[in-house]
Amino acid sequence: MARTIRQSKIIEIINKQEIETQDELVKALRAEGFNVTQATISRDIKELCLFKISGEKKKYRYAFVESEYKNLNSKTNEVYRNVVLAINQLLNQVVVKTIKGTAEAVAGVIDKMAMTTILGCVAGQDTVLVITTSENDAIEVKERLTEMLNNI
Repeated sequence: MARTIRQSKIIEIINKQEIETQDELVKALRAEGFNVTQATISRDIKELCLFKISGEKKKYRYAFVESEYKNLNSKTNEVYRNVVLAINQLLNQVVVKTIKGTAEAVAGVIDKMAMTTILGCVAGQDTVLVITTSENDAIEVKERLTEMLNNI
């Protein structure tokens, strides 16, 4: 119960103010009466599938998008981590190299992220081409996909 309430408060906080770091989030939660540690916040960020986007006042800020992505099961996450070999960005495109025969599954994971900056994905046998609305959006998508490799 406490976790659910805390995570709801996290979403409320990041929707109201730009939070760039876990430390800032810890301080904001403590100001709201939640006694939390950085490790707890780190787990919450992972469970909520928060990601960073460009901020208006700060370089980056945490964001939450209600999407199917948060419902990806751990098996899907594990598959993503085990089959993605490289992620590169050029102009408004991101190219994801995968183990042969797994690109379609990776494209499905990317589609479930429901990022509005992604115009579409095309999957071959070992490559996914992600087309975004701009070069900056492609940089953010590449960062998010790379983060997923490290944080899932």
